[in-house]
Amino acid sequence: MFDEAKRTSMLKELFRKSIHICSALVPTLLKLAYWPVIFCLIGAAVFYSLSEFLRLKGRNIPLVARITMIAARERDNNKFVFGPVTLVIGILIAALTLPLEYAQVGIYALSFGDGFASLVGRAFGHIEIPYSGGKTIAGSTGCFVASAAAAFICSGNLFIGISAGLLTMLIEGLPLGDYDNLVIPIACGSYYSITSSIFGI
Repeated sequence: MFDEAKRTSMLKELFRKSIHICSALVPTLLKLAYWPVIFCLIGAAVFYSLSEFLRLKGRNIPLVARITMIAARERDNNKFVFGPVTLVIGILIAALTLPLEYAQVGIYALSFGDGFASLVGRAFGHIEIPYSGGKTIAGSTGCFVASAAAAFICSGNLFIGISAGLLTMLIEGLPLGDYDNLVIPIACGSYYSITSSIFGI
């Protein structure tokens, strides 16, 4: 059982990562209305950034500032919380530079792989990976399973699923902070594009 402090931390992480995992809806929305969704994502990033600048000056936009304060990590106290911005930018770059069928694998790797890495690591992580900035073996395992499953479902190829899962796990395990949100969707989407051409998928 979790003690009260760990339970509170877990609930906070669950709230934060539920927002992260919801980004898995983006590929479906892009298929329905590509450019409107792109512009909505850009608008959301700009609006959120404005809200953060105002919050740091003591002028809160009530709902956005409240959500940010609930979801922010301790390292983000009294700082601009970059996570949501890098999340949106990573998704945008993948969507704008890759065909959607490849971009969606990168976005799913970010949504599910990175999302479950934090949740599993926070709940069950006891053994830390050296020089990873606090990442755990349990979290990395959760990342691998979730991202490999997503890549396999999209590609129908077991090798691509496993190798894409390993790539996501490797990137997520690096001490990149919020900048893994930029690297994962682009790297994994590009990897799927290359390997799918090799396998003729």
